[in-house]
Amino acid sequence: MAKIPFPVRFSAAQLLRAGLNRSWRWPQLWRTPQPKRAYQVVIIGAGGHGLAAAFYLARDWGIRDVAVVERGWLGGGNVARNTTVVRSNYYYPASAGFYQRSVNLFEGLSDTLNFNVMFSQRGILSLAYSPHELNAMARQVNALQLNGIKAQMVDRAEIQRRLPLADLSPQARHPCLGGYFHASGGTARHDAVAWGYARAADALGVDILQGCEVQGFEMRQGKVVGVRTAAGTIGAHRTAMAVAGSSSLVAAMAGVALPVVSHTLQAFVSEPLKPVLDTIVMSGLHHTYASQSDKGELVIGGDSDPYTSYTQRGSFSLIERTTVGLLELFPSLSRVRLMRQWGGTVDLTPDRSPIIDRTPVEGLYVSTGWGTGGFKAIPSRGPALAHLLACDRPDEHSTAFSFDRFARSALIDEGAASGVAH
Repeated sequence: MAKIPFPVRFSAAQLLRAGLNRSWRWPQLWRTPQPKRAYQVVIIGAGGHGLAAAFYLARDWGIRDVAVVERGWLGGGNVARNTTVVRSNYYYPASAGFYQRSVNLFEGLSDTLNFNVMFSQRGILSLAYSPHELNAMARQVNALQLNGIKAQMVDRAEIQRRLPLADLSPQARHPCLGGYFHASGGTARHDAVAWGYARAADALGVDILQGCEVQGFEMRQGKVVGVRTAAGTIGAHRTAMAVAGSSSLVAAMAGVALPVVSHTLQAFVSEPLKPVLDTIVMSGLHHTYASQSDKGELVIGGDSDPYTSYTQRGSFSLIERTTVGLLELFPSLSRVRLMRQWGGTVDLTPDRSPIIDRTPVEGLYVSTGWGTGGFKAIPSRGPALAHLLACDRPDEHSTAFSFDRFARSALIDEGAASGVAH
């Protein structure tokens, strides 16, 4: 596939001269356009999902009369407030296929966008501490292998080889019995993903409108025909919401009630260390998972806060619970200092699976319910939402994630099957 025709390219010598020239100013990666009176498509939310949908609309469907409107700054929401994990270890075929497509697209995303998203397939190691948990993992691995996803059971000796700092001794408070390794999982650089999609979409003619908060919808005979924003009214033939934890608030402006609740999911990073962890480790018993970034920081996450919230801060009790679990697994990290903490507002559906569909209001489409795993879905969700907007129907990868599945009792309950939320 041909590279995106970006207007500025530099040779190695030019880059070196620019780096040594203090007066040099790098060109902007995307434009700052004035809003037009109307667009063919308006996408609310300039996070990874909204930007990806705009890019694929322009590239794959030739629909370039697109505006992505954002109340704050590009990539300032959940795409910048996550732990960057990419994986496809889900139980049900609909979920497994959707997320494996995303992993496959991540593998070539740097070439697709002509922008290094720093995707690193270091694998994910999940640990078991009881025979029941080990049996559940064996069932999970069987399902993954049937769906063509790389996964295998590993014993305690193999886990110790991969995690030399972990306390896996029989004297540990919770002796580890084994686990499984998801080889195709990994991490990517979250801001690079957002910037890469933004630059690529902008180069294809998409308008990215920052500081343009949506304050309501323009309705005509029960149909959404535009959005009312801080910059004025913008008309649209079709309008999509890709606003993560704010989905229920934005949908309510059009009279749509979404089966979504919002919780805070927090994470934190340590001070930089020398390389000590070359894979992602997850422990359900300890309610924690961790990886090490390219800068040496330990990136640590756990459960979402148990109460509904839009604060983007989180609670100290969850920090304590998560770090206690991490130190039970890695006692030698007890002197390592936490450097910063953040929270993201996640959107949770009753079955912990997403919704990619038309809403009951004509002209309004939604992509929501991604919970704690929206980042990993970006490359797959982008084409899915673009297909929905271009063709007015879901693509083959997202038909199961319909708006009405809750009324039809056609749930995709990954929370129960996999023991994780999206």
